[in-house]
Amino acid sequence: MLAAIGEKLLTLSKKLGQTYYMSVSAFIWLFAAPLEKKEIIKQTVRIGVQSLSVTSLTSLFTGMVLALQSGYTSKSLFNEPLYVGSVVGFSLVKELGPVLTAVVVAGRAGAAVTAEIGTMKVTEQIDALYTLGTNPSSYLVIPRYFAFFIALPILTVFSDFIGIIGGFMVSSVKLSVPSSVYFDDIFNYMEISNFMHGFIKSFFFAFIISTVSCYKGLYAEGGAQGVGKATTESVVSSMVLILAVDYFVSALLVAVGIS
Repeated sequence: MLAAIGEKLLTLSKKLGQTYYMSVSAFIWLFAAPLEKKEIIKQTVRIGVQSLSVTSLTSLFTGMVLALQSGYTSKSLFNEPLYVGSVVGFSLVKELGPVLTAVVVAGRAGAAVTAEIGTMKVTEQIDALYTLGTNPSSYLVIPRYFAFFIALPILTVFSDFIGIIGGFMVSSVKLSVPSSVYFDDIFNYMEISNFMHGFIKSFFFAFIISTVSCYKGLYAEGGAQGVGKATTESVVSSMVLILAVDYFVSALLVAVGIS
């Protein structure tokens, strides 16, 4: 039993060391080599624009179900659907918007990044980059880091807006809440710090997804089966880390007054 535990700890330490080495290497090459601007734009489009439809649908129906549930709950308690706009707005902007967007992007774009880099790894294309004098961190990792850091916060803002619109649709049609009341519930109580709470978290989530997806791709092995395994591990690890880090980042932001 002790041997099994020790083996797991050694494997975990090795993976953490490899992740640290990859991140430090990417940071060093960020200043040591010119940026691959075309690759950054290409990856930003793939990660951001092509993920917009699925993140929008996710946020739209999340806002709709939030309005429906909160409206009928308050209606059963107070005979009126009270503060539906506040519930939808605060829930999306501070928590559900950034978290659900990050989870969807991890499942779609993160998996694609891992599969792409992993395929290059097992087909020895990354070794060819070394032969040609190109560092993989400069050509593969850094553009994807930039792309996630650019795309995910923007997608989060879109998701917040679309989710609020979804909540408005349900509150107006199903709950007969006037539009002025719904939006007054949002604008009268929500402050810029509430929006920044969720917006800042999206940068932490972008770091998690980019780091995990690039790491799993660079260290994939075992042919096509290994790439599939690395892709699955990338998605699962990203989602778990997003949910775990979400709590600690939220606690930190509340402690510094961004709540």
